[in-house]
Amino acid sequence: MAHDTPARTSAPDDKIRCDACPVMCYIKPGLTGACDRYANRDGELIRVDPHIVLDRTLAQGGKVVPFDRGGDWDGRILGDGETFVTAVGSGTTYPDYKPAPFIVSAEVNGVDMVTVVTEGIFSYAGVKVKIDTDRYIGPEQATVRVAGEPVGHVTTSEYGSQMLSLGGVHHLTGGSKKEGRLTCEALLDLCNGKAVEMSIDEGSSLIVQAGHAPIVNGSQEERMRVGCGSATIGMFARQWEGKVDEVVVVDDHITGVLSEHQAGKLLGIPDSGIRMKGRRSTPGRYFQVAEPGLGWGGTNISDPLSILGPFDPKTAWPGLRLLLVSTTGEHHGYYVLDENLVPQEAQMPVDLAPSVERIRENCEPALSSVLFMAGAGGSLRAGVTENPVRLTRSVKDAITRVTCGGAPVFVWPGGGITFMVDVTRVPENGFGYVPTPALVAPIEFTLPLEAYAALGGHMDHVRPAASILERESVREVAPFSDNPWPLAARSWS
Repeated sequence: MAHDTPARTSAPDDKIRCDACPVMCYIKPGLTGACDRYANRDGELIRVDPHIVLDRTLAQGGKVVPFDRGGDWDGRILGDGETFVTAVGSGTTYPDYKPAPFIVSAEVNGVDMVTVVTEGIFSYAGVKVKIDTDRYIGPEQATVRVAGEPVGHVTTSEYGSQMLSLGGVHHLTGGSKKEGRLTCEALLDLCNGKAVEMSIDEGSSLIVQAGHAPIVNGSQEERMRVGCGSATIGMFARQWEGKVDEVVVVDDHITGVLSEHQAGKLLGIPDSGIRMKGRRSTPGRYFQVAEPGLGWGGTNISDPLSILGPFDPKTAWPGLRLLLVSTTGEHHGYYVLDENLVPQEAQMPVDLAPSVERIRENCEPALSSVLFMAGAGGSLRAGVTENPVRLTRSVKDAITRVTCGGAPVFVWPGGGITFMVDVTRVPENGFGYVPTPALVAPIEFTLPLEAYAALGGHMDHVRPAASILERESVREVAPFSDNPWPLAARSWS
């Protein structure tokens, strides 16, 4: 039979010594260990949080029917495939020579399946944070701090998003005790959907919460940019044709100019004589028109005319109509050249305003996304099989499916089992910690029973899903509707 809880060791004063992690707490009766996950209840070591199982009938509006096996289990596989046992609340395998807490059998579409369930202790773990905003949050490689302690860094920005890499073993264990503790706390809060306040050296202050709009320097973001300045020109050039003579889309990275852009050329937009500051790239595309910042298009400017030089008198003409707009449509201005070819701000024509609104409409809502990332090491794999490398090969060969609290994961190519999961798709409070410090995350491995035996699995610890449902502290919840069912059919026939 699999271990439901860590081994207990008697100690003076009725304390129990827990071996769920390297801290090895002595726990007094009625109290919990340092991780708040295990407790001493009347001399028995128990897992405090309920063990989560996903019930597919709940998602389909059905009712939970109590399971009555009518006597001892006869060894047959549970046949409906409607219950998936997650690792949330299951317990750990530490010190890892023992089998996983639960190795659960079921029959799915005529195939005998097994799911190996454990809460892994991850020192080699962190989060990747995607912040949808056009704002400048700080230079690449700048340190990200929580309560003054370094917890990660800014990494490469992506299309309309700023990216952070937080955590990792060096911050958890390689710095001061305070750095490790605050890093662990920040990661845990982010993974469990809580808001975390952080600051970036030579940059902005942020409040980040998975599934919510980011707050940058005290202001909540509303939208991410529709694209760079050049892309915006390409998308909306036709809507400007005949309504304006020149358009400049201001962007921190690539500022677009309609008359020079290929889209403008194809539409027959004549040269306007505009002169741009910055570094010209290909026609209609300019780099470094301003420094990064919190102004127009992620630059530091508040006056868009500051990026323009004098218009060429040989080409420009009085009355030339000029639209300046940011990549989110948040900033925009309409100008007309006077007799001296100087832009003068004017009322935007009624037929031009919808194009600015269309830019805003095409900007997706700003969002903070948090992806937990960890490497499932050899010791964790020993809870699955006596020969851990076979599990790795089985995952790479797509024989074994990896999930995190029932949520789908992305497994990185290359050595080991390095996976990422969107924390908003994991059951509530699915992550924990141990004060080594390290994060505790659910991980499940699902594969055919025959394949499990072939990779040297702990076959004498396989139990039916029904035996889990009969335990105390089991909570049945509906799976997230946008998560694929972990026991869904694949090439397992």
